Amino acid sequence: MTVLLVALGAAVGAPLRYLVDRAVQARLGAALPWGTLTVNIVGSLVLGALVGGAVPGSLLALLGTGLCGALTTYSTFGYETVRLFEEGAHHRALIYAGLSVGAAIGAAVVGVTVAEALWS
Repeated sequence: MTVLLVALGAAVGAPLRYLVDRAVQARLGAALPWGTLTVNIVGSLVLGALVGGAVPGSLLALLGTGLCGALTTYSTFGYETVRLFEEGAHHRALIYAGLSVGAAIGAAVVGVTVAEALWS
């Protein structure tokens, strides 16, 4: 049953990632991969809230592993960082990498903290 919940969450998360990425990128331009940055931060916030809220295992499988796992994308983040370096945009690549990691960790901490405050 758990694998079906993960698959169901992923079936929503993957197209959502694509749609959010395209919408954000179209609005903010190509200076940085804003779409990937956005989905990674939002996914980290949601996952942090789920963990901090101590949701049941089945809900964590559906929303945490499935939805957030498919919504966020470490591989695309890595590829986009390398691409920026290869294009000679070293400064932007470093900003993107630092911002991505820092903001995603910060979002996860905020998610956990808010959920714990709400549910404790």
